[in-house]
Amino acid sequence: MTRLYWTYDTYYIQAMLSNKVVVTGGGGFIGSHLANSLVEKGYEVVVIDVATDDMSKRLNSEIRQITGDVRNPSDMHNAFVGVRYVFHCAALPRLKYSFEFPRETNEVNVAGFLNVLLAARDAGVARVINSSSSSVYGSQKTLPLVETMTPKPMSPYAVQKQITELYAEMFTRVYGLQTVSLRYFSVYGPGEYHTDYQYATIIPKFIHLRKEGRPLTINGTGEQSRDFTYVRDIVRANILAAEECDVGNAEAINIGTGKNISVNRIAELVGGRIERVAARLEPHDTLAENSLARRLLNWQPTMDVVDGISELKREFGIQ
Repeated sequence: MTRLYWTYDTYYIQAMLSNKVVVTGGGGFIGSHLANSLVEKGYEVVVIDVATDDMSKRLNSEIRQITGDVRNPSDMHNAFVGVRYVFHCAALPRLKYSFEFPRETNEVNVAGFLNVLLAARDAGVARVINSSSSSVYGSQKTLPLVETMTPKPMSPYAVQKQITELYAEMFTRVYGLQTVSLRYFSVYGPGEYHTDYQYATIIPKFIHLRKEGRPLTINGTGEQSRDFTYVRDIVRANILAAEECDVGNAEAINIGTGKNISVNRIAELVGGRIERVAARLEPHDTLAENSLARRLLNWQPTMDVVDGISELKREFGIQ
């Protein structure tokens, strides 16, 4: 593909020779797991995130930590020079939060990602790996969810994630910046802590409620199902998406186990009392068709949700 700027060609060559990577939002749940794994693989890792009290506790001491915000273009431009891969994990990710604060989430999730792409283009970054979401599918008539389906987003967050995929595709087509968007399915795992339960995802929410001896709150019937994907499997998909030679052409790839489980069953696995509350607007079921990830990335899930919940219960001392 012809690149539009000679400076980009120069920087791109430098980036391809570099071992340096950036993780935006690297102080968060997925980002910190990814950053630590990248260090273990021998990369020079830089994390950019807004300042948080526990960011240093999450991250390997070899990781360079930069306080920055994706909404600030200069923060990105200054950090991306000489970088080979950018893993974009920075987001305001909760569906309910996006309904209440659509403007604020758009500023981070859409405008922030545009800043990341512009900085990556200008710095000659070799590839951007974008954290997208299965929420872009919305409610489809058939399962499993396949990348060829027309997205039907049901929340501002889902719309925003679809826009990031479109931006990534445009930057690949117009500027020659390699991009891959990974559509995560219901990520869970150690280190996902929430004190505000109204925005927490279901598994950490249930684990914390059980630990505190409070009832597990289930929206509606609880028969809605999700394809829960362990965070270490998500991390491995990101690294494969960076290192695989045959991707980078703005692919959108499902990262899910290909199995789903009901909220009622999750509650049963966690254990404890149940309290039912009003249903909310959300897709009733998700289930990933993951053959594209298997074919393009040589990726497959390694953690079953039953074993994953058992591991989390042990972490919190729950019998």
